[in-house]
Parts: sequence; C-alpha cells; structure tokens
Amino acid sequence: MSAYKSFAVFGAGRLGSAILAALAAQNAPVIHLSRSGSSKTVPPGVTVVQVDYTDAAAVAAVFREHKVDVVLATVGMEATGVQKLLADAAKLIEVKLFLPAAYGIPTEGHLGPGFVAKNDIVGYLKNIGIPSTVIHVNGIFIEYIPMIAGCSDGKIRIVGDGEAPISFTSIADIVGFVAHALTTLPESELENHIMRLEGGSTGWDEASQRKGCGRDAAGAANALWPGHQWQSIKEVHNL
Repeated sequence: MSAYKSFAVFGAGRLGSAILAALAAQNAPVIHLSRSGSSKTVPPGVTVVQVDYTDAAAVAAVFREHKVDVVLATVGMEATGVQKLLADAAKLIEVKLFLPAAYGIPTEGHLGPGFVAKNDIVGYLKNIGIPSTVIHVNGIFIEYIPMIAGCSDGKIRIVGDGEAPISFTSIADIVGFVAHALTTLPESELENHIMRLEGGSTGWDEASQRKGCGRDAAGAANALWPGHQWQSIKEVHNL
C-alpha cells in the first residue's frame, strides 16, 4: 500500500500532461506548478497553482498548503536549476519523495551534456537528504518514431541492415507505470531506487552498449507492474 497521497508536478509538456492525467485518474489530489501568468491547459481534476520559481519559501508554502507528499519534475535539462529550487522547497517541509526529470536512457557514469545535467539533480537530492525515485526508459519513445525516422509517406527508413539492437517504450506505458508505482507500491520499493523500464524485449542498454543484469537490466522495473501488457510499435501506431 502506497504511503503517498498527494502530488505536485512541475512541467506540463507531452509527458508531464499525461502524468497529471494519470494521477488525477487515480482520484489522487494533484497540483500542477505553473509560472505566474501561464495559461497552460491541464487535464480535468488537476489544480493549477501559479508560483514564483525563484522563491523556495513560496514554493514550500504551496507544498504545505496542498499537503504534497511527492514532487515530480518532467522538464528538459535546461531546467536543472529550477529542479534544485524545488528540491530545496521540498526539503523545507520534508516532502516524502522527489522524482527528478531523468526520463530517457540511463545516465549513470556518462559525461555527455544531457547525462551530466540529469545526474547533477539526482546527486543534489541525495546530498540534501530528499528520498528520490529515478525512472530511466530504455530506448526511444515509440510515439517519436515517425519524427525520428522521417515517416512522411507512412514508411520507416532503416539505416544499415536492420540488425542493430534497439529498444522502444511508449509514453502511455511510462505514464501508466508512474501512476501505478506511486499509488500502489510501498515506500521501500521507491525510495532511493533507480527504475529501468523497457517496452521492447531486446534488453539492450544504448548508454552502456551492453545488456545489464539484476536491477541494472533494461526493463527490470517492469515486474513491479504485474499483469500489464507493454505496448508494441504496431499497437501504438495502429500498424
């Protein structure tokens, strides 16, 4: 049984909006943290709270007012500084859990610009003593395949012989897993854990160029959502 009852989400792009909707569908109190003056549309059941992202005390007051247990960030790496301020605010009221914007391929031990920014916020949470759950997604979002592969005529172009290992995971599955995990799993399964999701079955980790094992295996966290059927490329794109 989850100990988390109330949620705050920062970021309402494609992934963030879907997470807001999924949490609201669980009848959980959920707020969307919005910049002052923003007119972003959010799913039904979500409360929009405009806040000054330069003032940790003001953000903490919002968390306290709405009795927030979990803070989720779903923003790009350019917002690392804002995530740190949200973490400071979370620390002020001892929020139970923080999910940083670490979605995408595993970042540990990698030094590229995107990797460093994501690792930085994870390290910051650890240093200030905020429990965190890091969710990595092995491979590319299935929904992005047409854009990446240039499918303007309904055909996917494959470079090379088509034998290179690669994995794909749907945004719907990622979002569903987040809502499921936060509303059903105990704290012991979430606090300070790195979770790896994979919709496909290759097990290939692009960042490390190998197959992992144990908790480091691609898709290791899939088992925490028993009975779920992970979507295929054909299902997502109605092929």
